[in-house]
This record gives sequence, structure tokens and C-alpha cells, in this order.
Amino acid sequence: MFNSTGLEQIRDARDKWEETTLQQALAKNPERASAAGRTPKFITTSSEEIERLYTPLDLSEMDYARDLNDAGAFPYTRGVHATMYRGKVWTMRMFAGFGTAEETNARFKYLLEHGETGLSTAFDMPTLYGYDTDAPQAIGEFGKCGVAVSSLADMEILFDGIPVDQVTTSMTINSPAAMIWAMYIAAAEKRGVPRAKLGGTLQNDILKEYIAQKEFIFPPEPSMRLVTDTVEFGTREMPKWNTISISGYHIREAGSTAAQELAFTLSDGFEYVRWAMARGLNVDAFAPRLSFFFNAHNDFFEEIAKYRAARRIWARAMQETFGAKNPRSWLMRFHTQTAGVSLTAQQPMNNVARVALQALAGVLGGTQSLHTNSLDEAWALPSEHAAMIALRTQQIIAEETGVTNVADPLGGSYFLEALTNKLEAEACEYFRRIENLGGMLPAIERGFQQREIAEAASRYQREIDSQERIIVGVNEYVTDETLKVPLLRVDEAGARHHLERLNRVRRERDNVRVGETLSALRAASRKANENLMPYLLDAVNAYATLQEMMDVLRQEWGEYQEPAIV
Repeated sequence: MFNSTGLEQIRDARDKWEETTLQQALAKNPERASAAGRTPKFITTSSEEIERLYTPLDLSEMDYARDLNDAGAFPYTRGVHATMYRGKVWTMRMFAGFGTAEETNARFKYLLEHGETGLSTAFDMPTLYGYDTDAPQAIGEFGKCGVAVSSLADMEILFDGIPVDQVTTSMTINSPAAMIWAMYIAAAEKRGVPRAKLGGTLQNDILKEYIAQKEFIFPPEPSMRLVTDTVEFGTREMPKWNTISISGYHIREAGSTAAQELAFTLSDGFEYVRWAMARGLNVDAFAPRLSFFFNAHNDFFEEIAKYRAARRIWARAMQETFGAKNPRSWLMRFHTQTAGVSLTAQQPMNNVARVALQALAGVLGGTQSLHTNSLDEAWALPSEHAAMIALRTQQIIAEETGVTNVADPLGGSYFLEALTNKLEAEACEYFRRIENLGGMLPAIERGFQQREIAEAASRYQREIDSQERIIVGVNEYVTDETLKVPLLRVDEAGARHHLERLNRVRRERDNVRVGETLSALRAASRKANENLMPYLLDAVNAYATLQEMMDVLRQEWGEYQEPAIV
């Protein structure tokens, strides 16, 4: 972006500045060291050292049209839309789910009434692992980290009175994603809403489960087959639905660096593209409906740079590696959630400030959808009051700060562009290492990603323990305080109510039909390229329970046991 003569002049001026102005400043007021004095004070959340000043010298190889370009233009570094938030602000999609379907339905309606523009559904642990609420494995876990959904009857209540043909719905579900999606489709169709009109996103990212979140059930190969079934079904039947939300969020929550989150998430995305193309799908038929899900952590500029690098890497890979011709296939559209792992139980009101800054980074990074965590989530499920503050945080950013007035307002910052380039280079080095291990699945099975994340998480914790990294209210600026945080608790009566409905479903359904649909599902699961979605829809419409469907596949495919990572 600068000619050689100009760069030489800047270099000479920089040398003179270092010899005079900088030395005079350091003599008068030396730079701060870390509290422990063992590492530089100025590092990112990912422990990367930051220079004191960035100039055009840090961007000497950069070409504006090739590496940045305008918003809405390839490679989309500056955003996927030409007008960005001047045309439409991001979807405010608050994550919600607890207890019974009735309770979560009420929270959904409450949030929609107060300005939320999209729903995001959290499921409880038994549902995430594909168990009905009365399974021995589910004891004591009802509704505590999300809503319990055991059958179509629960899904019908969960979205009762909500215009599912007008509001998009995100569902955070992975191993049982196909079954839960089938329930959502069936519930909508019973209300007269055709599946083609449904819009939303299925998380459905099983690879990151093996890497970070560990809510896998089946071995990697059949799990990928099931994900590919949903991609194929959505491509053919549901043009408004995003069939995978490729998720870096949980990778970051497990302790990864920003570069690891970027690299492992995009590697997962590339693997899903390969599997769908191997199924015979044209890349331009399904790629426009792939979406992503990133974390917004504490380091403001590192997070913004991460989002910008992600768009650029994805656009180039889709065009150059996978041969996509449709510009919509080159676009990386993503949801952002503020960093749950950054929330502190100590001085929980500090979390309001953390969340606001993290959310602002997501917006300045060009997110299409945003969830802001609640101040009390280090203690319990979000209370109604805390969820409202979190939603209002987004609305203040959108309406009062002026950041929606211009696309990529920080674009062109020497620091930000240099950081974007650095994260891209680090991600590309990870791509090379994964390829040398034989690809994503072999790398996962050898524990490569897991070890890298564990080492990063351990280093980060050591920095906190030694006060080389300050967390306000935790290892510095500590106070003795009596916490007064109103906590949301799951009512045991809700579990009894849910189980009564589950038992009533089992009594009143046509059990012969249920058995037939499960037998058909079993037979289809044994055929390598048979799409299971039609069979799951048949079983769901017969009111087969979640566990009944999952148990068929457990019996056929087995359950994955993660090898020891050493």
C-alpha cells in the first residue's frame, strides 16, 4: 500500500523517533512491567507480545485490493455486506433455555417482546447427550443448563405461539442435532408452516466436540455421516436454513488462543465441505448456507482481527481450494457470543463491563448475529433481570455509540491490519500441521488439537496464578464483599411435570407405528449413503422419543471412547 520511497522515509523517521523522542520518554517514565516481572506487560489474551507502535512498515507487503478491498467485496476482510449495519443491524439472538418447555417458551416470548430479533435455544445435558429425562444417566440434570426436550410433544410446547415462519431460531445441539431438528420441522408442519419457510441455524458441529466440548456420542465417521445427511437434506428441502454453525466458541472456551480458535474452526469447516462434496453435492448448492460461531474474548483488538482474518481465509479457500463460483459461497457469515469463560463469580457486576466490550469487538469485527452473556452466569442460569441487561447492552451499542454508521470503522489501523495478518499466518501454519497429520479426523484421533489447547489453557492459568496477567477482582483489586446476586433455580416440580408428559406420550401414541419407524431407521443406518432425515422425521411424527432414536444408532454405530491424550 506504500511505495518503496515512502517506506524508506518512514523507516528513517522511525529510527530518529526511537533515538530521541522514545528514549527521552523512557528515561522519564519507564514502561510498566507485569506484576510478577517475568513477562512483558503488553501481551494479548493469547499471550502474544504487542509492539509499542505500528506503522506502514508493518504493512509493507500488503495490497489494498488483494488483502482488504471494500466492504462487501472479495476477500471480505472488511465485512460481508457493502453497507454493513447501515442497512440492518445484527440479529440480537439471546441464548435461552431452562427447566420445562413451558418455562423456556415464556422466556422466549419475554425476550421477543423486549426487542430480541432471533431465538437461540439451549438444551439441558440429558438432551445434549441424547437421553430422555427419566434415563438413569439423566438423574439430577433436568433443565439445569437448558430446556429438556424428550419428544415432539415438548417441541410443540417450546415454540407454541411463536411465529416460526417469521423469527429465525438457532439450536445449540450437536450429536442429537438431526433428531432435534426433525422435531422442530415436524412441530412447525403440524402448525401449517412448510419446512421451506423455516429459517434458522443448527449448531450440528460434531468435530469441535471431539476437540473441545466433549459432548460426542458416536465415533467420528458415523457422526460425520449424520452431519452430511443434514447438509444434504437442508440443501434440497430447506433453502433458508443454515445446516451447520461451525463453532470456534467452545474451542476458545476450552482455553485455546485466538489463532487456535481461528485455525481449528476453519479446518472443521473445510472438512464439512469435503464430506458434502464427496456425497455428490455441488459446493455452490450448500456453501451459502454454512455459518460460523465465534467467541468474543477480552482482548479487544485481537478479537476484531480474528474475525477479519477468518473472512479472508474462508473466502480464498472457498474460491481457490474448493472451486466455488457463487460469491455467496465465499462469504463467511457468523454469530458471536461473548466469552462465558471470562465471567467471574467475584464482583459479578464487573461482568457487565466485560460483556459490553466483548460485544463491541464482535460488532466492530462485523458479526451478523450476537449473544451477550448475563452478569450472573458464573453463578447460575441467567435471571430475567440479568438477561434484560445483557440484551439492553446490545441495543445501546446499536443505537447510541455510532459504531453502526460506517463499515469496518477500524479498518486501516496499522495495528489492527498487522494483527489480522499475523493471525492469518498463524492459522495457515496450523493448517499445514494438520495436513501433515493426514487431515482433521486423524489429527483429532491423535489428540493434536486437544494438546495444543491444553498447553495454551495451562499457560494462561499460570499467568493468572503468578499475576503476570491481571483479572480484575480475581487476582488484583480484590474486595471483601457479600454477594447479592439473585439466582435462577430449576423447580423440581418442573421435572415431575415434564415426566408426566413424557409418560403420557408413551401411553397414548401408536406404539406399533413407533416400532416400525425405529426399525426403518435401524435398517437405513446400515446403508452407507442413505439419508437418515426422512426416517427421523417419520419416527418423530410417531412420537418416538429422543433416546429411542439415539439408542438405535448407539446400538448400530457404537459409542466413542476418547483415547488418552498424553
